[in-house]
Amino acid sequence: MKICVTSAGPSMDAPADPRFGRCQYFVIVDSETMEYESMPNPSINASGGAGIQAAQTVAGIGVGVVITGNLGPNATQTLKASGIKMVTGASGTVRDAVEQYKSGGFSQTTSPTVPEYSGRGGAGTGAGAGAGTGLGTGTGAGMGSGRGMGGGGGRGSGRGMGRGIGRGTGVEAPVTPVPASPATPPRTREPGTQSIESDIKTLESQMEQIKKRIEELKR
Repeated sequence: MKICVTSAGPSMDAPADPRFGRCQYFVIVDSETMEYESMPNPSINASGGAGIQAAQTVAGIGVGVVITGNLGPNATQTLKASGIKMVTGASGTVRDAVEQYKSGGFSQTTSPTVPEYSGRGGAGTGAGAGAGTGLGTGTGAGMGSGRGMGGGGGRGSGRGMGRGIGRGTGVEAPVTPVPASPATPPRTREPGTQSIESDIKTLESQMEQIKKRIEELKR
């Protein structure tokens, strides 16, 4: 009778792999002669259904018994339908597992020992997004001010993917205050035409900055 042991390596002295669908190797042992052959598990990197694919693989080899650490529901159902005996709880080396089975140290199982998708961690994530928009303007003597608020919330759920809906409203976006003009250097002579022209240029510069900010907010 052929016994299939899930293994972390290709030899009889390799550790038994506790996984079935995503084990490293299948070591096929003749229970009478203890001769063996090994094959890499072709389902180890499957995106889904690894347990079913692994069960179909060993069924195609013609094994009568599968010895492993744990079995999920899909693999259990497929092996049972193929008439293959199932043994879980294997430890030690492949040789140890076979010897223990032959000496009656294992009991046959008919039920899964782990839930579905336990071989390769699955995760569910949810995401929500919200956005707020607003427009505000402020004018004054060389100063601009504005206050804005935006908020959004979202809810999401899923297994491996998420959906989220977010809505937000806002009133008035913040307006960056106009930088204060540099301090006017001390005058070395009495106020006059030069002083007035300097003040005019300063005010014009401030007004240009205010106009530019207003144009940006209108866009």
